[in-house]
Amino acid sequence: MTAKALVGLWLLLALSAAPARGADLDVAQIRQKLAAATPQQPANFAGRNLEGLDLSKIDFKHADLSGANLFGAKLVDADLSGADLERAKLDLAWIMRANFTGADLSGASLLGLVTSYGLAVSPKDVPIFKGAKLAGAHLIARLAQVDLRGADFAGARMGADMTNQSMGLMRVDFSSADLAGANFSHANLTRALLRFANLRGANLSGANLTGADFSGADLTDADLGGADATDADFGGAVLTHARGLATVKGFGAR
Repeated sequence: MTAKALVGLWLLLALSAAPARGADLDVAQIRQKLAAATPQQPANFAGRNLEGLDLSKIDFKHADLSGANLFGAKLVDADLSGADLERAKLDLAWIMRANFTGADLSGASLLGLVTSYGLAVSPKDVPIFKGAKLAGAHLIARLAQVDLRGADFAGARMGADMTNQSMGLMRVDFSSADLAGANFSHANLTRALLRFANLRGANLSGANLTGADFSGADLTDADLGGADATDADFGGAVLTHARGLATVKGFGAR
């Protein structure tokens, strides 16, 4: 994506993430429900419209946010560890320093997540997705340098949409991310950026890796059996003990 396109995207994000008028609850009501929750009865926001709310620094641990609309919500420094976000909508949500450790984001929509305050990714602002479940999720975001160890992306849709690139090429960016042990089986990673990512022991079997950039990535002990790596770039990648290379479509063709 060009610098001009990125600036345009950030302007769109800033406008789109403004507080919404139609949210089902206000922030005070949300805090009250969370304060009244117990381990046996977690706070329930399932299916609620929380669009555009500033939910920064709120503790949503183990809360039920399944199917919730968090479009453009500010979740800066929020704790969503262990939360149920299955099928939730987090498009354009602000997630700097948010903790999604062990959260269930299966089937969720995470398009255009805001992960930094500027064009450059700052290590101190990155969110955490360690052990998160994103199976079947639709994800297009910059998650460079993010902790995604053991995350489950099975069947997730993360490929660039080449028919809708009015603002430049928008794709998932896992550059320098920690993806050790992550599961990408049968996921779509078309044109994804995985430069210098840690993919040790990752499962990429049956994944669509067309045009993906793995330059400098560590794929030690990774499983690539049956993946489609047509036009993918593995320049400088570490493939020690990687499995299934003989079955990878397009591997070594460049």
